[in-house]
Amino acid sequence: MTTIMKSKFKKASLLLTGVMVGSKLFAQTPDSSIMNKNYVQPFSHGGLRTFSIGFEGGLLTPYTIFSPGQQDFKSPHQEVGYGGFIKDEIIPGFGIQADFMAGKVDGAVTAYDQEYNNGVGSYTSFSTKVHYSYDVMADFTLANINWGTKKSFIQPYISAGSGIMNYTATVTHNGVSSTGNAQNDFYLPVGAGFKINLATGINLDLGYQVNFVNADDFDGTVVGTGNDRFSYAHAGLEFALGSKSKPQMATYNPVNSMRTEYLLDDQRLQIQLNQEKAENAQLRNDLTNTNAILVKNSIDSDGDGVPDIFDKCPNTPPGTAVDGSGCPLPVRKPDVKVYVTNEDRAVVNEAVRNLEFDFGKATIRAHSDSSLNKLAALMVNKGFSLKLAGYTDNIGSVNANLKLSKDRAEAVKTYLSQQGVDPSKITAEGFGKSNPIASNKTDKGRQINRRVEFSIYTDNQ
Repeated sequence: MTTIMKSKFKKASLLLTGVMVGSKLFAQTPDSSIMNKNYVQPFSHGGLRTFSIGFEGGLLTPYTIFSPGQQDFKSPHQEVGYGGFIKDEIIPGFGIQADFMAGKVDGAVTAYDQEYNNGVGSYTSFSTKVHYSYDVMADFTLANINWGTKKSFIQPYISAGSGIMNYTATVTHNGVSSTGNAQNDFYLPVGAGFKINLATGINLDLGYQVNFVNADDFDGTVVGTGNDRFSYAHAGLEFALGSKSKPQMATYNPVNSMRTEYLLDDQRLQIQLNQEKAENAQLRNDLTNTNAILVKNSIDSDGDGVPDIFDKCPNTPPGTAVDGSGCPLPVRKPDVKVYVTNEDRAVVNEAVRNLEFDFGKATIRAHSDSSLNKLAALMVNKGFSLKLAGYTDNIGSVNANLKLSKDRAEAVKTYLSQQGVDPSKITAEGFGKSNPIASNKTDKGRQINRRVEFSIYTDNQ
């Protein structure tokens, strides 16, 4: 028995040694630049991937590192186990993990135990099939909080939680094997291990876990007062979920990101300071050049108030009024006011009386041309301005009458413009059937209402 126990203890020690040496393998990802792909602005967890999934396989054995001499069966065997998990990293260094595990746990009793261990008696072996187990564990990641490194290559972790498992135990008693009913029991998983970064968002997971079952018949027998337990040494792969451009929070070093942010701020401040120094030097140089140009360009040799650089008429006599280019201003003639006389109004009235349009159109009839030509000549000679207001009778729709009255006023404006009158001195508006000056109940009244009124005036009125 002593030889067997030493062998099992050696295997367990190798597993534990693999976990412990992880704390010494803090190989760091080299990066000489301030910024790197694992950098995220401090306290902005939106830029990190928090969820991950994993798949694993390993060995299940009733031998554990906790009180190894107190198992019901003294000769533990190794069987294959497998499982998986989904994890949410709440903060850097702490996450919640949901696990699944299944497999088989075997053990046997030595001849020495059969003869002298009254508690076990003639039980020779057991085999427990774990159909499934589910647990939730708190996972603490270590060694990824460091000022001097950007990202750790290896992250040791410890975990603990609780769960429920479903299993069936088979025992061999007096050479006869018997299988019990499937049953459910709570268990407490406690584990440790380390993860190795293989690539961005992909980690190799090496771990060791002891599962404390809340029952003493996990191995099919009830011996002593202690509950059963078994261990699970496993290896697997973890995959971070989310955008590949975001680093994984479990491997993210928030402390170093604060240092990086400080270095970036210092770098930005130095760049800004250098830019300001260069800008100040340029401003001083520009100011010196500007002052020299101002002195040169402010010389006014003839004293007319226009600097020589802009003076197109140098050496003007003193006291001469000049324009912006330094040339003498022309002598302004006195303004001559123009008034509208009775003769002028007679020309306007004649144009109004003789103005006729084709029925329902804005076409001026030919016999109106003579009086309109006289009006055009008067406006050109005296610079008069003219307001035209078109009206219609009440036959037709409001919109049609408004358009027709406007078109007729515009037709008069166009005709006068063609005779040389400045179009800017003529305004033309249409008022439709509004403001009738005769009754619309008779043909004569409607004819009178179909009119264009002329208002002549001078710009000095």
